[in-house]
Amino acid sequence: MNKLFLYNTLNRKKEEFRPIKKGAVGLYTCGPTVYNYAHLGNLRSYVFEDILKRVLLYNGYKVKQVMNITDVGHLTGDRDMGEDKLEAGAKREGKTAKQIAEFYTQAFRQDIKKLNILEPDVWCKATDYIKQQIDLIKILEKKGFAYKTSDGIYYDTAKFENYNKLSHLPLEKLKEGARVEKNPEKKNPTDFALWKFSSKIPPTLPRLTRDRLFDKGGKIVKRQQEWPSPWGVGFPGWHIECSAMSLALLKNQLDIHCGGIDHINVHHTNEIAQSEAATGKKFFNFWLHNAFLNIAGGKKMAKSEENFLTLENALIKKGINPLAFRFAALGTHYRKPMEYSEEGIRAAQDGLKHLYNQIRELSAKKSPLPPFVKGGFQTKFLQAINDDLNMPQALAVAQEVLKSKLADKEKLAAVLDFDKVLGLNLADALKPVSLPTEVKALADKRERVRVEENYKESDRLREEIEKLGFIVEDIKGGGQRIYKK
Repeated sequence: MNKLFLYNTLNRKKEEFRPIKKGAVGLYTCGPTVYNYAHLGNLRSYVFEDILKRVLLYNGYKVKQVMNITDVGHLTGDRDMGEDKLEAGAKREGKTAKQIAEFYTQAFRQDIKKLNILEPDVWCKATDYIKQQIDLIKILEKKGFAYKTSDGIYYDTAKFENYNKLSHLPLEKLKEGARVEKNPEKKNPTDFALWKFSSKIPPTLPRLTRDRLFDKGGKIVKRQQEWPSPWGVGFPGWHIECSAMSLALLKNQLDIHCGGIDHINVHHTNEIAQSEAATGKKFFNFWLHNAFLNIAGGKKMAKSEENFLTLENALIKKGINPLAFRFAALGTHYRKPMEYSEEGIRAAQDGLKHLYNQIRELSAKKSPLPPFVKGGFQTKFLQAINDDLNMPQALAVAQEVLKSKLADKEKLAAVLDFDKVLGLNLADALKPVSLPTEVKALADKRERVRVEENYKESDRLREEIEKLGFIVEDIKGGGQRIYKK
């Protein structure tokens, strides 16, 4: 195996990655809370996780990736405050929580498909692992890490040594950040819910049915998702879900856990505390986190700020290939903030089109593609991706190949091999395109007016063709090529 170095948030430095089991990797990636569409900031995280998986595969590892679907228990405030996001989504759209979860799960799966993100080997829904979560809480209770309040069962963070070992923040600073939630029953500001009790239905309300879960003011008076437990009817806390599912599905292969940097101080810190308290063993050896996607003014994109953009409204409706976003994400190291603007994403689309055109030029001659020969360029590519996923450098190596003195077919073989990591679907540029009758007619007419040097009409026809989803490329010396966007 080649040496692979990853920045481990746990130790705040790059470390050589060595899996627990030789040749195999257990990878847990925090998945979506399915109460709304994923925004581009969310999707940047999933592109990063996909690159990590692809790099591991490229290095010859067998990877088992587990991704959770949070369909219960994630409250509008990450520290056990506010409404359950799924219940709030149900109220917003007049549907059941289950319907909301199913709809947005499928929307998420469509988004990652459009970004050419490899699906995880295992999808796991929090609602399918209620028993495992209850069993884990029982262990914590037995070991003295859990206590009861009027609204749920809480984890006593004071009993866990080095609670701040992932965040590296002074404990007082973590406590200060947690004090915004005013719960006088908590022993410590950083304590968090393992199990929350369902609210009691006010006796003044009439008998409720599934369609009458809210009072006249729209406030939830009965949860749609709740389960019996040794402590009372309720639902799991957000953090216990990921611990229970990763322990159940990866068992003794807890190699890498990753997500966004916003998970470091609360969600991932709490996962470590409860998991290690319950098992007495280290919970994951490597923790990787990506930085935010910022919009104009350096503000992070977030649903809570109502400034979020989706693939649909930011790219697809504007005729921008979703892979332009992936290309843009590759151009910024995952641990650095990524700046988003429409101008920037259109520039990324132009860059991706140029790369596709370079691939097409290499394939112009009809001859068999030679086998990929490993050599100096692959060594440079490996050095880049194995240096903490340095994708900007990896893209630079791909361009070096394209500008090199290698034979065209050798260049093509090399870049298509690199695309196993880049994930830009470069091979699609080689596929023949069957033009619809309307597009072919416009293309033929455009070729005639170009011969007549009627460039104004030529440009107008180009725009008409592009509106139909095709790209026109003029060839030096005459002629044109038409490609699907």
